[in-house]
Amino acid sequence: MTDLVIRTLSASDAHLFDAHPDPLGAREGHVRTKFRPEWKRVALRDGEVVARGAWWGGPDDSEPININWFDVAEGEEEAGAELLRSVPWRVELEINLPGDWRDQPALKAAADARFSAARAAGYELLVERFLYRWTPDLGLPARPGRLTFSAEPDDEVFLDALRRIHSVTLDAHSLRAKEEGGIDKAAQEELDFFHWCPSPREWWQLAHTPEGDLAGIHIPAHNPSGPTVGFIGVVPEQRGHGYAYDLLAECTNFLVEQGAEFVTGATDLGNFPMAANFTKAGFPVVKERINFQVKTSA
Repeated sequence: MTDLVIRTLSASDAHLFDAHPDPLGAREGHVRTKFRPEWKRVALRDGEVVARGAWWGGPDDSEPININWFDVAEGEEEAGAELLRSVPWRVELEINLPGDWRDQPALKAAADARFSAARAAGYELLVERFLYRWTPDLGLPARPGRLTFSAEPDDEVFLDALRRIHSVTLDAHSLRAKEEGGIDKAAQEELDFFHWCPSPREWWQLAHTPEGDLAGIHIPAHNPSGPTVGFIGVVPEQRGHGYAYDLLAECTNFLVEQGAEFVTGATDLGNFPMAANFTKAGFPVVKERINFQVKTSA
């Protein structure tokens, strides 16, 4: 087997990134994603692209925040691993897959090749997630009218709510943050994400019961790819009333009122209550996302 060449792309040779099959349909999912050419790399063998990766970040980020696109040719898992090792950024890897990938042998083989390459490069599975996309033809979820919603300019109010919400959570990213730095770190990471989103701060909303008690928060947002359910959270003492659905319905309606023509969302496969709420609100699963993190030391 001939030697492998890892090549960082530029605007002049960015076309090389497209010189590779796309069995998992990544291109369709990244129609709205803006990648920087210098954050793209390909692995070449005999001049042929056998692996590729696109690192991604927001327009104001000085470094990528994740690997958003990663492909490996059949039998080239080590080339994919070497591609991942070739960069200085050890960031989370996201692999988006069709919803039926487990039932399609060719898709499963393509996914398994990417998983193997990631593990060989020092990554481990963090979580598997459902990705949702609501469109107007599905109908707006009805607002139950049980809660009152209001904006709140004080970040500390949201930070306190996030601490309460994350004190009991099923979310894998929040659980990791709690393990690394406690509940304050988990809450601050969420708040930092809200600020990172290129959508108005005024959209963030608190939800209260008729008695005036805090029920939770919802964050209608835009990420660089479009309108999305940024966050849904119910404080522990208000759980069991189905308020997560109320928050999701309000968030969806709010975004549509701001002009959204579609709304995306996501939740962990293991978060059965939230997955059920997305289904109830009429959000179909359009893809699954497998998140890998840099392997932690034993």
